[in-house]
Amino acid sequence: MSTQSKPQPAASDEAGSRPGEENQPSKNPFVRFLRVLGPGLVTGAADDDPSGIATYAQAGATYSNGLLWTVPVTLPMMMAVQEICDRTALATGDSFGKLIRRKFRKGARIAIIVLVVALIVANCLNLSADLMAIGQGMELIHAGPAPLWSAIAGVGIAVALMAGSFEWIGRIFKWLCLALLVYVGVLFVAHVKWGDVLLGLVGGQFRFTPAYFGLAVAVFGTTISPYMFFWQTAQRIEEGRDEKLKGEHAPALSDRSRGGAKRRLRSGRVDVFTGMVFSVLIMFAIIAATAATLGAHHKTVTSAAEAAKALEPIAGTWAGALFAIGFIGSGILAVPVLAASGSAGLAALLDKKWGLDKSPKKAPIFYLLLGVGIVAGTILAIFVSNPIQLLVLSALVNGIAAGPFLVIMMLIGRDRRIMGKYRNRWLSQTIGWIATVVMCVGGAYGIWYTIAGG
Repeated sequence: MSTQSKPQPAASDEAGSRPGEENQPSKNPFVRFLRVLGPGLVTGAADDDPSGIATYAQAGATYSNGLLWTVPVTLPMMMAVQEICDRTALATGDSFGKLIRRKFRKGARIAIIVLVVALIVANCLNLSADLMAIGQGMELIHAGPAPLWSAIAGVGIAVALMAGSFEWIGRIFKWLCLALLVYVGVLFVAHVKWGDVLLGLVGGQFRFTPAYFGLAVAVFGTTISPYMFFWQTAQRIEEGRDEKLKGEHAPALSDRSRGGAKRRLRSGRVDVFTGMVFSVLIMFAIIAATAATLGAHHKTVTSAAEAAKALEPIAGTWAGALFAIGFIGSGILAVPVLAASGSAGLAALLDKKWGLDKSPKKAPIFYLLLGVGIVAGTILAIFVSNPIQLLVLSALVNGIAAGPFLVIMMLIGRDRRIMGKYRNRWLSQTIGWIATVVMCVGGAYGIWYTIAGG
């Protein structure tokens, strides 16, 4: 496959529609909105995986509403970063991994491949912790032992990814996003003091301690993670392939009519922005709810399962059960995202075929990486009792990788040769580079804090 190959003309100019849908547009604006949602929504929801939920719960339990200011600060950065990712895929018809191959020479690509391999390892550790959380959640709702459900979840997800089509998997992902809405329900049974929440949102409870900054970095790290860049672009490309009736290439914006390109770009932004708002809404709900319950009773937690257990005597059995159901659903959503994102990135970088819309026979390297990641993660989930060490190591690797990958993405997004007229403008450039600096500085602090024994 040539790295400079041009996508074939698209079958449709319509924004996000599949063949046939563009001729039958719904008159219902809500239905049209739902049809637009896809990779952006799933990316945002997968960002709130059990490890992220544990971080938010720890923030609320430890510092009450003191870290709520991270919600309005991270939202524009998440929106800018993921919009750039999405626009690069739409404009070029190539995934993030393929764009890296187009942008950088062989020497630089080797260094980036090492980073991607490290990211795959970190993703494996993270998905292992998420599988543990799924098992612990099932045990909390009295469905059976945790190791058994971790194994069932790992095997079931692997089989589904190997045997399913992208369209079928995409629909399941969309519905799984709804599981996270239970945290909004927890928020309303937690007797929240809204005046205190508002004070936290504007930074009125800011603290100047190393531990506070360390947890703030963890919150930033779990909201802007490198795997999201690869997943967002990969799924947008697979969506484009599906639009072309399983074509080899996704259509670039230049292959569409002017009106079709504008509609496709607009629908992509709606999808991304909705996903990011959804993600930080859940983040806000978890921090505020745990602040009103665990924080008010000075209880500390280190995992999503601990948070669910601790909620029961304070906010009632229903609150604990809802919390558990939420991270079970988010874990089932996050595991395939974690496994597929790095696998798609490395396969594209190696110029190999990839994608959940392809069979294992047509994309062997991609599925080999995917399978090894899930199998290794499942084995760790069964035999390792405490996920904290896995998450610390995963966070350390992500902290190292996040900054460089953001720099790479920003360089691609501003490249006139690759992006043409769809390159970054001043707003995306400004917010994108701010996010890059924040993640580089935060990552460096997080690494120092972890090594120093914080």
